[in-house]
Amino acid sequence: MENQTIESVILDIIDNRESETAEFKVNNCDPQRIGVLVSAVSNSAAIAGRACGYIVWGVADDTGEIVGTTFKPKEEKKGGQLLTVWLASCLQPSISFHFRSVTMSGRAVVVLEIPAAMDAPTKFNHIAYIRVGSGTPKLSDYPQREVELIRALKPFVWERAAADTNVGGGNVVKLLDCEAYFSLLQSSAPKNSDRVLEVLEADGLIDRTPGGMWNIRNIAAILLARHLSDFPSVKRKAIRVVQYAGRSRTEAIGEIEGARGYAVGFRGLVSHMESILPKTEEYSGAMREDKKSYPPIAIRELAANALIHQDFSIAGAGPTIEVFRDRIEFTNPGEPLIAVDRFIDMPPRSRNENVASLLRRMRICEERGSGVDKIVSAVEQFHLPAPSIRVDCGNTKVTLFSKKPFAKMDRDEKLRACYQHCVLRFVENSPMTNSTLRHRLGVLDRNSAAISRLINHATEARLIRQSESWNPRTGYYVPYWA
Repeated sequence: MENQTIESVILDIIDNRESETAEFKVNNCDPQRIGVLVSAVSNSAAIAGRACGYIVWGVADDTGEIVGTTFKPKEEKKGGQLLTVWLASCLQPSISFHFRSVTMSGRAVVVLEIPAAMDAPTKFNHIAYIRVGSGTPKLSDYPQREVELIRALKPFVWERAAADTNVGGGNVVKLLDCEAYFSLLQSSAPKNSDRVLEVLEADGLIDRTPGGMWNIRNIAAILLARHLSDFPSVKRKAIRVVQYAGRSRTEAIGEIEGARGYAVGFRGLVSHMESILPKTEEYSGAMREDKKSYPPIAIRELAANALIHQDFSIAGAGPTIEVFRDRIEFTNPGEPLIAVDRFIDMPPRSRNENVASLLRRMRICEERGSGVDKIVSAVEQFHLPAPSIRVDCGNTKVTLFSKKPFAKMDRDEKLRACYQHCVLRFVENSPMTNSTLRHRLGVLDRNSAAISRLINHATEARLIRQSESWNPRTGYYVPYWA
């Protein structure tokens, strides 16, 4: 933050006087008192929906007059440790606070910028504090405030947190691809930059800070960043696409990492995937046509799901797409919020509701729960093996497989295809039969006995069951949970 920006922030805080998210001091530099205040201001900022709170030294709390301070945070020590190091060790969970110094009216002023609590209440020496007026009691002494804080922390925490703080309006539009934002929403971009900022604020992407500056929230950075590397909180969440020569990871022949925000870079991601996926040549009369090996809609939906449904709170991890000779693996950090075997029929649940909502408005994803239905339906139309969905070491991994005849599928692949086909037919109000499963797996009528055996195995494995109206002639089957 530049000195001019610091001065603007301080003057704005002074104009609004001391509050539950701002405290004035002159020379009081007691480390214990500072630690309590950091906890209290951080928690109060979360309740107030602010990205940050502040402690300012060098300002009289009764008059708001700039009187100067002798406090020098970079030189202060506690128990032989630098104050900043000691303070960081006493806060749980760790927060990224910043001391900033400036000279105003010829007097030294220090401001401590304190991020709002995110995943849990901010504690000092394992005790959470809160601001009540100008006091800093223990949070546990005020149950109603504790309820308000937990309620504020619970929904969409990562999305609301600040990716960058106290950014000038001009820099906001330099950091975020606002032109693409309006284009994706099929809306005309305002010619006035102030109006652009107002729209972004109304959409919950940025919020005002003292001094006429702006905080850019994580949701804006992850979706609209011109360069993800500009934002420390999201730069490690760029999607990676890795292509391998064979069926293992021993020989990578290409790798790219997304540089742009998910929304503004999604079209490029899909285009890159299309360019590296294998195609087969088919002839129609004298004309040769390239036929895709995987359904484009499945690639698009799985890429979008990997972006949207990841657990953003897992640090240093982002979604990955790996292309092998015989399969494509889509992996995102975090375990799903619904059971894997209910992905097709259950309504969608996302831990990132704001991200999902904005991407839906941009027509990049749907929130109707039809995404997995489309994937499975498209895979069946291409007569590919059923996708695999599994939880692997805290990650969710979905695998698309290249074409394989029924005779070469193993038992698990056959059972998975049977179950997914049964669920899809049930969702479409069209129960599965030997005939529909035979068609889905590309098995000739004369080999219907093999499909009957598969249905028996799926029934024994309690994946499917006979419908209530089952009889030997119709032979309808439904999922085990139906």
